[in-house]
Amino acid sequence: MGTRTHTGAIGTPYWYNRAMPEPNGKAGDHLANERTFLAWVRTSISIIVFGFVVAKFGITLREFLRLQGHVRQESGLSLGMGIAFMAMGVFMAVVALIRYRITERRLEAGEFKPAKTVVVFLGVVTALFGVILAAYLLLTASRI
Repeated sequence: MGTRTHTGAIGTPYWYNRAMPEPNGKAGDHLANERTFLAWVRTSISIIVFGFVVAKFGITLREFLRLQGHVRQESGLSLGMGIAFMAMGVFMAVVALIRYRITERRLEAGEFKPAKTVVVFLGVVTALFGVILAAYLLLTASRI
């Protein structure tokens, strides 16, 4: 008798489908806190980059129109909106770091509390930015 090398699909090692052991309670909680922090950081980076693109697009469009002989020289609202999105992304990164540290301390003390206020605040601010961006798109689409 030979050793078993596959369980299902051809070429899949027998150990591939084994369940990975879960970290013990406290370590698992800290790892979950780190994963949550990293998700917040990825989101804040995305918002910062989005703000940069919005601001840069307005500047590029202004220069393109200038080269075509149009007299309008201001960037419109896109520069301000882009900077606002970038500021929001930076703010989210700072909030994520603060929340990570608070959660870390609470996990060590055994007194975890969910982040209700921060989550609601950032959700409302994000929705508000979405509404402002949609209004801006409607406003600029009617000018073209």
